[in-house]
Amino acid sequence: MRTPTLILATFILTTSLPALAQKPPLLPEKDVAALANELSGETAKRNLEGIARFHRQRGSSGFHSAAELVAERLRAYGLSDVAILQFPADGKIFYGTQRSRPAWDAEVGELFEVGVSAERKIASFEAEPVVLAEDSESADVTTGLVDVGDGTKDSDYTGKEVKGKIVLVAAQPGAVQALAIGKYGAVGIVSYAQNQKTAWSGENENLIRWGHLETFSPNKTFAFMVALKTARAMQARLAAGEKINLHAVVKAGQHPGNYEVVTATIPGSDAKLKEEEIAFSCHLDHQRPGANDNASGCVTILEVARTLQKLIDEKKLDCPARTIRFIFPPEVEGTMALLNSPLHFVSQIKAVIHMDMVGGGPETEAVFHVTRGPMSLPSFVHDVAWAFADWVNEESYKFAATGAAEYPMVAPEGGKEPLRAEYSPFSMGSDHEVYQDSSFKIPAIYLNDWPDRYIHTNFDTAANIDPTKLKRVAFIGAASAYFLARMQSTSAGDIDLETIANRLRRAAWMIARQQRIPSDGPGRLVEQSNYENGVIESVRRFAPDSAYALNRAIEAGAGADLIVSGSGRDVELPEATGSGVLKFRRVGFPKGPLMVFGYDYFADHVKAAGVATPKLFGYEGLWGSGEEYAYEILNFADGKRNTQEIRDAVSAECGPIPLELVAEYLEVLEKIGVLEKIK
Repeated sequence: MRTPTLILATFILTTSLPALAQKPPLLPEKDVAALANELSGETAKRNLEGIARFHRQRGSSGFHSAAELVAERLRAYGLSDVAILQFPADGKIFYGTQRSRPAWDAEVGELFEVGVSAERKIASFEAEPVVLAEDSESADVTTGLVDVGDGTKDSDYTGKEVKGKIVLVAAQPGAVQALAIGKYGAVGIVSYAQNQKTAWSGENENLIRWGHLETFSPNKTFAFMVALKTARAMQARLAAGEKINLHAVVKAGQHPGNYEVVTATIPGSDAKLKEEEIAFSCHLDHQRPGANDNASGCVTILEVARTLQKLIDEKKLDCPARTIRFIFPPEVEGTMALLNSPLHFVSQIKAVIHMDMVGGGPETEAVFHVTRGPMSLPSFVHDVAWAFADWVNEESYKFAATGAAEYPMVAPEGGKEPLRAEYSPFSMGSDHEVYQDSSFKIPAIYLNDWPDRYIHTNFDTAANIDPTKLKRVAFIGAASAYFLARMQSTSAGDIDLETIANRLRRAAWMIARQQRIPSDGPGRLVEQSNYENGVIESVRRFAPDSAYALNRAIEAGAGADLIVSGSGRDVELPEATGSGVLKFRRVGFPKGPLMVFGYDYFADHVKAAGVATPKLFGYEGLWGSGEEYAYEILNFADGKRNTQEIRDAVSAECGPIPLELVAEYLEVLEKIGVLEKIK
C-alpha cells in the first residue's frame, strides 16, 4: 500500500469542504424551518432554572424531585409512555460491570470554628449543598484542624498528630480517605481540592469544588469542601502556630434505594420500524446548581421532545418511522442499569444523541464539540450530526458578521455570537462511552462543552447559560434524530455526500498527523481506511437494502483510496510474531466498560486475582492516556484482530504505544475472565 503526502491533505481540505451546500442539509427546508421557528432557548432555560434548584445526588430525595419535574413536563408536552423506571441500588446488586451504589441523602451539614469570641460558621449544606462531600456520614465532632498538604502520601503525615483531628487537604476527600482516616485515625476531612485542570484552575479563589468520598471505603467519615481563599487563610494561621478548633455537625448517609430513570417516547409510525429507536440521553444527577453540568443537557433534550411532539401534532412534521426515546438517568450507573435490564433497550436503540454540558455561555469559556465515536465502532451517524452543526456554524457566523442570515437561530434573551462548533475525535467522560462499549455497540453522537471554567463548582449557575446556545444545540439534536428516525433504504443516499465530505476531512486530518509523526508507521493509515469502510457499512443498520450509489462509486472510482495513496512510497506492514499473533475475544458477561462510575471493576478483580496492575495505566500517549487505551483495547478484542493489529488500531486513535503494553493488558483481561484466548 502507499502512504499519502501532506499535499493531498491540503488538497482535500481546500477543495472538498467549501462544496458543502449553503442550504440546509439532509432534511427538506420546510422541516428545518419548522424546527428553527419552534425551538425555544428561553423555554429550555426556564426548565433549567427549575432543575438547578435540586441537589440531585443518586437515589436522593433531590434527584427524585428533579425526576418528577422532568416527568411532569414530558406529560404536559404530550409525550407517550412517560415513566420513572426504578432499579434497586444497595451496594450489592450488579448491573453488568457496575456495582450499584447505595442511595445517599443529606439533611444537615454545618462546619463552625469554635473557641473564638463567637462561633463562626464556615460551611452550610442548607445554603450551599456543594460544601458537603458526597457519601459523607453523620457526625457531631469538635476537634482541632491539622494541615497535611495534599494528604495523599505517608510523608504528608510525618511528624503530625492527626489522630482524632480533622485534616485540611488539597486533594479530593476520597483520595485521602484510606490514609487520613484508615491509617492515621483522623475523624474528618476539610478539602480545598481545585477544579479540573484548565487554564483557569485556581484563578478564582472563591470557587468551591464538588467533593466525593469513596462509596465502598470501609473508612466511613465526613468531608467538607471549602474555597481556596478559606483554606489559605487557615493555612497561614496554622503555620503561625495558631490552633484552629472546628465543630462539624452532619446528618447524612447511604441507604438502600433506587436508581431512577425518566423515560418517554414519540412512537414511530412504520409497522416494521417502530420497534427501532433513536434515543436522546443525558444525565440528570449532579450537585446543586449543576446548571451546565448537566441541567443543560437535560433541558435541551426536553425542549427537543416538546418541539418534535408539537410539530407532529400540528402536522408540520410527518410522524417519524422509528420511535424517538428520551432518557434521563443518573450518570453512567443509571445507563448501566438500563442497558443491563431485561427491557430490550439494547436491541431496540439504533443510535443515541447524548448531551452532557451544552449551554455554556461566554463566561464559561466553553468550546462546543460534536464528538465522534471511538474508532472501534465506525458509524455514519456522526456525519449526520456534523452536517447540521456545520450548517449552524455557517448560518450563525453569517448572522454575527453581517447582521443577516436566513436561519440565525438566535434566542431573544441569548447571545448573538457564532456557534463555532468543532468536529472532534472521540473522548471519554460521560454515558456515551457506555453505549459505545463493545458489549452494546450502540453508536452515540456526543454533544458537549469543554473546557468549562466552572464545571463541578458552586459557580455552575443558570446565570452562565446562554439560551441561544441551548436553541442551536437543540436544533442539531432534533434535526439529527428526526433524519435518523425517518431514514429508510429509499432515502439512504441523502447521507452519501455528507459521508464523503467527512471521509475526506478525516483522511486529511490523519494524513497530516502521519506526516508529523512518521515513526508511528503505516498501521495508522490502514486502520483509518478500515474505519472509513466501517462508516459506509454502518448505513446497513438503517438501510439494509440501499444501493449506496455514491459510496459505491467512491469505492470503485478515483477517490477510493485517497487515504492511502499519494507519494509512491510502497510500505509493507510487519508480520505479527510472538505475542503479537495472539487473538482474544470478549466473553458474554459482564457487560459494560470496566471502569465505571464510583466502582472500578477492573481494579477490584485484578486485586482479587492477585495480579499486578498493568503498566498500561501509567502510559501517556499523544492523544490519550492509559484509560482511553484500555477502553479501546477491550473494544477491539473481537476475536478477529491479533494483538499487533489491536496495537495498530489504538495507536491510530490515541498515539503510538509499545506492543508489550497492549499484550500485557490483554493477558490480564484473560486472567480476570473478561476475555478468552482464541486457540
